[in-house]
Amino acid sequence: MKKILITGVAGLVGANFAEYLLSKRQELGIDKVIGVDDLSGGYVENLDLKNVNFEFIKADLSDQEEQGLVDLIFKQNKIDYIFHFAAYAAEGLSPFIRQYNYTSNVITTTFLITLGIRYNVRRFVFTSSMATYGRNTTPFTEDMTPNPIDPYGIAKYACEMDLQVAYEQHGMEYCIILPHNIFGKYQNIWDPYRNVLGIWMYKATRGEPFTIYGDGEQTRAFSYIDDILPCLWMAAISENAKNERINLGGKNNISLNKAAELVKKITGTDKVIYMEPRHEVKHAWSSYEKSERLLGYVENTSFEKGLELMWGWVKEQKERPRVFWPRYELEKNIYSYWKVKE
Repeated sequence: MKKILITGVAGLVGANFAEYLLSKRQELGIDKVIGVDDLSGGYVENLDLKNVNFEFIKADLSDQEEQGLVDLIFKQNKIDYIFHFAAYAAEGLSPFIRQYNYTSNVITTTFLITLGIRYNVRRFVFTSSMATYGRNTTPFTEDMTPNPIDPYGIAKYACEMDLQVAYEQHGMEYCIILPHNIFGKYQNIWDPYRNVLGIWMYKATRGEPFTIYGDGEQTRAFSYIDDILPCLWMAAISENAKNERINLGGKNNISLNKAAELVKKITGTDKVIYMEPRHEVKHAWSSYEKSERLLGYVENTSFEKGLELMWGWVKEQKERPRVFWPRYELEKNIYSYWKVKE
């Protein structure tokens, strides 16, 4: 029976994946799921703390003292697979929080890679980002050389390279997953800096207009959370996925203008405000054939249906305070709309 470690377990991907594994525990041969999160972007209410096969550890993976708590997990449990979802995935904000970006993404990942090597885990599943493709042309394919344009993409690419070296020198297997704009229940809709669908739905609950940076003709691909969960498990156990880099999800790309129209229809919002453009990739979507072949990816949920399901969940959520950065590391050339915190 396998023991699983999930980081970022209280967030969108982590909480849903923990729920998925626990619901199929006997079928998948899982003894225990251990989740780690510092609760900076996720919420403990997303977790089934009463489940006897689940253990939650509150720890900041970048804090040296709290890293000891995570090391203790490995000493007390024979961890088979690491699923590393913890990250602060704010591409647009990353140029203004550079040190935090590299600490929360690179330092934490290298710490976990070290533990994985030391304690002989079977495989390390890492969620990277489409941000690593950067200046490449769409559709992004896994054989392209990454060319990120922001510190977040750079950080994720650095982690990918460290995993490759960890296998070459120490034999620890890995699978790198590059997901498309995942959305669904447990999304942090209170974060004002990331996850455009969550930001829009938060504004819809308050009767506020949606905001779009630039002209809205940027194209993205979105994936409903339930459709990727079986693939994440396959990334760990499939021999075909060993040491592979795989785009996951997002069969259909859509402009932000068209996405906003769908969210407006579902939420009953009727206004969009266009704001100062950000430094970002205009078009970001990829091929999905490799995930179909190696992970069995199937898009069961249309974008519109996924939005309806997410909106149903959003309407049931209690009010939470929005968390703004008290002080950016850099304010030079920061966008005007982030100077005002409300």
